[in-house]
Amino acid sequence: MINALKRALAPIGAGIATIGDLPQLRAIGRVIGGLGEAGTAGYPPEIKRRLMILNLISYLIIASTLVYVVQHSVLDYDTYKPIIWINIALIFAAAAVPFAHRINEIAGALVIVSAEWAALIAFTMYLGHHSGVHLQYFVGAAAPFVVLGLNRLWLVAAVILSGLALHLASWFWFPEDAARIPADKEVIDSLYVQAAITTFGLIAASVYYAFRLAEQAKAETDNLLRNILPDAIVERLKAKPEAVIADQFNDASVLFADISGFVALALTLGSAKTVALLNEIVTEFDDLAKHHGVEKIKTIGDAYMVASGIPEPRDDHLLRLAHMGVSMLAAVERIAAGRNIPIAMRVGLASGPVMAGVIGKQKFSYDVWGDAVNLAARLENLSQPGRILVCPRCKKLLENAFEFESRGEVEIKGLGPREVFFLIAPAP
Repeated sequence: MINALKRALAPIGAGIATIGDLPQLRAIGRVIGGLGEAGTAGYPPEIKRRLMILNLISYLIIASTLVYVVQHSVLDYDTYKPIIWINIALIFAAAAVPFAHRINEIAGALVIVSAEWAALIAFTMYLGHHSGVHLQYFVGAAAPFVVLGLNRLWLVAAVILSGLALHLASWFWFPEDAARIPADKEVIDSLYVQAAITTFGLIAASVYYAFRLAEQAKAETDNLLRNILPDAIVERLKAKPEAVIADQFNDASVLFADISGFVALALTLGSAKTVALLNEIVTEFDDLAKHHGVEKIKTIGDAYMVASGIPEPRDDHLLRLAHMGVSMLAAVERIAAGRNIPIAMRVGLASGPVMAGVIGKQKFSYDVWGDAVNLAARLENLSQPGRILVCPRCKKLLENAFEFESRGEVEIKGLGPREVFFLIAPAP
C-alpha cells in the first residue's frame, strides 16, 4: 500500500505542476485544494499547511490501497484475504484523517502513524521479514519531525522508538519460514525492492522538506533584516552577531523632509485617509531611495530621513542625495495633484562628518548622529513648503551641478548666523 502511494505521488505531483489555463484542469485544482483544506479551518497557516499535506497523503493512501484491494481480490482472494482486509482497514483509517483534525492538530497524524505501524507488522507477519516490508519503519526516524513538529519532541521520540521496536520485532518474530502466506520468490523480491525504494524516498522527502522549511525561514529572516538594516550591516551582523556596529564617517550627507501643516491636514482628512496618504508618500520615497542608491534611515510620523555615503562611503554621496531631494518634491507634487489635496514638503540637506550604528536590542534600528544630522534637521525647520534648503558647504560642492537661490542669513542653533541657500533644480 505504502509502495503504491509513493508510486502514485510522482505522476500526480507532475500533473498538478503542469495545470495550465484549461478550465477543466483549473476545476480539478480547485477540487484538490478544497479536499486538502478539509478539517483545517481555524488553524494558523503553518499548522494548516501540515494538515493539508496529511490530507493529501490520506487521499492517496485511499486511492492506491483501493487498487491493491481490487487487484488481490481478482488474482487470488483466498490466498491474499488477510492482506486485502488489512488494506480495507487502512482505507477507513485514512478516510478518518480529515475528521480527526477537528479533534486537535495531531489527531490525524496519530491516526496515520497508528494505522501504518499496525499494518506494517501485520504485513510482515503474513509475508515474512524477507519481504522487506518492515524496512519502512525507518521512515519513523525522520517523518515525525515534519508531521508533528519540534514542539512535541516527546511524541516524536515515542513514534521513533515505537518504530524501532516494531522493526526489530518484525525481524525476530517473522523469519522466512514463519511467513503465513506462501509467496513466490519473484513476488518477495519485488516487495523488497519496493519497500527499499519507498523507505529511501520517504526519508529523503522528509529531510528535504525539513531543510526547505529551514531555508525558507532563513530567507524570510534575511529579507526582514534587509528591510530594517542596510545590506552591508546585515552581512556584518550575520558574521559577528554579538559585535557592536558603530562607524565614523568623515564625509556623508543627510536629508530631512516633512509635510508642511501636516497636523491640520490630518484633522481634515481623518485617520484612514491620512494613513493611506502617508503610505503612498513613504512608498514613493522608498522607491526613490533605491533608485538613487541612498539609504533610508527612518520615518517619524510625516518626517522622512535619508542619508548617503553610509554605511559604505562613496564620493558622490551629496550629488545623489540632492537628486533624491528634487525627486521627492516632484513626487509629492504629483501625489497632491492626483488626490486633489494641498500637500507641500519642506526639505533640509547638509553634509559633513557623522557617526552611524545599530542601536537597541528589541525593535533595533540603524541610526545616524553628528553635526551634519543636526544641521540637516534645523535646515528642514527653516525651509519653506516645496523647497530644499542647504548649508553653505553643500552649495559650494554642488554649484556646478545645480542652480541655487540665497535665502539670506538665518540664525542656526549652535552655529549662529549663516547664509543658507535654496536648491532650485539641476543646472542646464
